[in-house]
Amino acid sequence: MLLRSSLPCRHPNYIFRLFRTFSSTSKVWKVDRHVSQQLPSSPARTRFAPSPTGYLHLGSLRTALFNYLLAKATGGQFLLRIEDTDKKRTIPDAEERLCNDLRWAGLQWDEGASSERTALYQEHAEKLLQSGHAYRCFCSSEKLNELARRRANLGLPSDYDRTCGGISREQSDERASAGDPFVVRLRVPSKPPEYIDLVYGSVGKPNHDKKAHNLGEALYEDPVLLKGDGLPTYHLANVVDDHHMDITHVVRAAEWMSSTPKHLMLYNAFGWKAPDFAHVGLLQDSSRQKFSKRKGNLDIRKFGDDGIFPEALLNYVALYGWSHGHKSDVLSLSDLIASFDMKFTKGNTIVEPHKLMYLQKKYAAKYTDEGGPQFEAIVNRVFKAIEQELEAPSWFPGSVYSHPLRGTELKSRIADVLKYTAKNYTTPQEFFANYGYFFYEMPQLVPAVIDFAGQRDVLRRSRWDFYRTFSVVAPQDWTEDSLKRTISSTVDSMDKEMHAGEALSDANRKSSYKSVQLYLRWAIASGGSGPSMHTTMALLGKDECVQRLKNVAISLDEKESEERN
Repeated sequence: MLLRSSLPCRHPNYIFRLFRTFSSTSKVWKVDRHVSQQLPSSPARTRFAPSPTGYLHLGSLRTALFNYLLAKATGGQFLLRIEDTDKKRTIPDAEERLCNDLRWAGLQWDEGASSERTALYQEHAEKLLQSGHAYRCFCSSEKLNELARRRANLGLPSDYDRTCGGISREQSDERASAGDPFVVRLRVPSKPPEYIDLVYGSVGKPNHDKKAHNLGEALYEDPVLLKGDGLPTYHLANVVDDHHMDITHVVRAAEWMSSTPKHLMLYNAFGWKAPDFAHVGLLQDSSRQKFSKRKGNLDIRKFGDDGIFPEALLNYVALYGWSHGHKSDVLSLSDLIASFDMKFTKGNTIVEPHKLMYLQKKYAAKYTDEGGPQFEAIVNRVFKAIEQELEAPSWFPGSVYSHPLRGTELKSRIADVLKYTAKNYTTPQEFFANYGYFFYEMPQLVPAVIDFAGQRDVLRRSRWDFYRTFSVVAPQDWTEDSLKRTISSTVDSMDKEMHAGEALSDANRKSSYKSVQLYLRWAIASGGSGPSMHTTMALLGKDECVQRLKNVAISLDEKESEERN
């Protein structure tokens, strides 16, 4: 075994590094859906085997998570195996990214290894040749392409016609020794095996033999096991590796159901016990297209870069294709392990982005309430995002502000605002877009005057009254409770002017309260959303609020002077 010291996914045990190719076909399957949804009674040994031809996306993260949960829920082991067989499509940094993204998500593998295993695959292919379960195929690519075209025109699968299946072992050996190019094919039995899928129950392969017979065509699936360059295909490598890694359960996407009979044929040919298989439906976008690494659908790294919490993302993907018995969908990784079973749902699932934002808000509120390292991490992420935006805040309507907060003062303000707004937190960028007025001082420009619930003229005339009312509040009284009372008193005094000549009523007071709140939010927060006004003003502090009220009053004075002239 040749271990590579430079393997980026280093762990106490390394990762299998394998040479294989992927293949899949889409065929209709007959299923019997009566299956047990109970966990296995003994520890499950599972694996996640991504290919470095792309990055981790939502679908592959869910596959890794289900295998991880099955292993942990039964006291077993979760293994990682990198399958780098398609050298032409391998992305140089994909392996490192796959490993780092899994760690970021919290899915740490228990075992893995790195080795050059081509000799092992060739050894097992030779065993199949000797036992008669495989044969060498010397057909040219031109012949095979022509066969595939003819089969397609007839509406048949592009299976092989077993031209080389009747060549004697002696003649085959002679041609191989003479250097004739060949591949090794599995000799598929006349009746492909059915199997019990842990999701779909008894699964039977569709039979095209009758149609082929009527058309005079001989159909033999006989998949290639060893390619012309001596490297294995996915089917051979998959079975050999899972056997030697003692894998007991395989959870994978339903698109691999068509490959499972081939794998079972190989297990039978080797005389090995096959693992149990569970095929889960695909994740699809709103147009019912599957998420694919080749399309770049929702690369997991982007979620992290956008500030999505790993726990929220794992919780999110766990809800698609698996049914739980909890009243709430908010489930931590430990909750998922404790409640995991085999209640996988059947069929494909459309992913709903708004569900992720719902979970993101729930975890933000949880982390903020706890006030531990995860809350500090949110503060730091927001701090970094704001620092970046402060350099060029061209997109932010708060360009009416100057003198942005910096350093510890900025961090402290972020933490204070989060404590009141965490239930609506999604990402650092949206946090700044929604609450940016908290992080600047000294407004320079005044936003456009709004209607203020029909009381624009009254409120404009009272602009200096607002300034005087709050400027006389003692610094020690600049608290949420005190400001709430001051705002209420302002509403009482303004109500008489707003509804002059009308009888006092609850409806009128509610209208006056709304108008005063709109004016204060417009003058102090540029009309931005956020906590209640008494909380917003308490967070900003007296000096800043009074200065903003004064600037608004001065600006309106100047505007009226211009209008008169």
